[in-house]
Amino acid sequence: MHMTHPNPDPHDRVLTELDIEADPFAICALEGACSLGLGRAPGATLHYVLGGRGQLSFQSLPPIDLAPGRLVLVPSSLHHSLRNHGGGQVGLPVCQPAGLDLEQHVERGEGGGNMVVLCSTVKLGLRDTHGLVDLMRVPLTLDLGDAPGAAQAINALVGEVTQSRTGRRAMIRVLLLQCVIEMLRQRLDAGDPAVLWLCALADPGLWRSLRAMLDDPGAAHSLEGLAEVAGMSRSRFAERFQMSYGRAPMGFLRALRLARAAQLLTERREPVKRIAEMVGFTSRSAFTRAFIEVWGQSPRAFRQEKNWLIARLRPPSGRKRSPCCAPAPWPGKARDRPHQATDQRSGRHRQRWALPSSRRC
Repeated sequence: MHMTHPNPDPHDRVLTELDIEADPFAICALEGACSLGLGRAPGATLHYVLGGRGQLSFQSLPPIDLAPGRLVLVPSSLHHSLRNHGGGQVGLPVCQPAGLDLEQHVERGEGGGNMVVLCSTVKLGLRDTHGLVDLMRVPLTLDLGDAPGAAQAINALVGEVTQSRTGRRAMIRVLLLQCVIEMLRQRLDAGDPAVLWLCALADPGLWRSLRAMLDDPGAAHSLEGLAEVAGMSRSRFAERFQMSYGRAPMGFLRALRLARAAQLLTERREPVKRIAEMVGFTSRSAFTRAFIEVWGQSPRAFRQEKNWLIARLRPPSGRKRSPCCAPAPWPGKARDRPHQATDQRSGRHRQRWALPSSRRC
């Protein structure tokens, strides 16, 4: 007997081919009533609340309440901060880096109550094309109480972080992918307009034009050329792109170029003029004006700040972090002891502390 199958959901194909890449994790611990500014990252950031309660605050969006089991995916270039109101949980679960080069930050304020958040930068790809996270416009959330599968993945992920086992990096990548897919799937099922861009990935024409921009944002793209790649008229392409991705094609391309510029300024040493050329700007001054409009500072200042942050968070070569929460006595000579960095703008002190081992995740 011949059996017929319903037409496959195009989103199934997109989610099946989705690829995720995560940079080494960080753990942020907020002790007492205080805030920890996370700035604007060139890529998306994934936050998971291990313990405590607080908020994730933004400059231009309403805050998101944080509680144990909540997962938040923050778009790239969105300024955000962790905030602990104090008076909450004491004696939180903490993770041991287990050789994963986990960055650990402690912010202290007045009063009791702590909050610990596990963080990761995320890159989303599809069919050998990366940068899909740049399509996100607003944060996405997932409560693990509503997603048993994702809860199991997070529990397994924390186990991988706390244990030294072969292949743990590969396992962490797979587990994170499961959580993000669950987050996107729930939003698709709910018809959330925040994931319209994901629906459009199943459109072959729009995907071809989008891929052309993602693969080479610095190329001399034009509305006419992108419409031709999509196999549509100029007006039809512009209309469908706007409906799917929430902005006009050339506006999206401009935002993509500036996001890639921020990544290049962080990762490479080419002069600013060369970075501008690589992302499609023929004028350095025009590039600088556009960059300031998005990032709030010049390309040179952005690069200097990112390099400074990286330098102050990197431990001395050959040294391991202490396994206690407070700064432990430096095991070497006094002249080799790392100095605690001070943020001149806020007066805060930050250093890569290791967290206590009395309670594991």
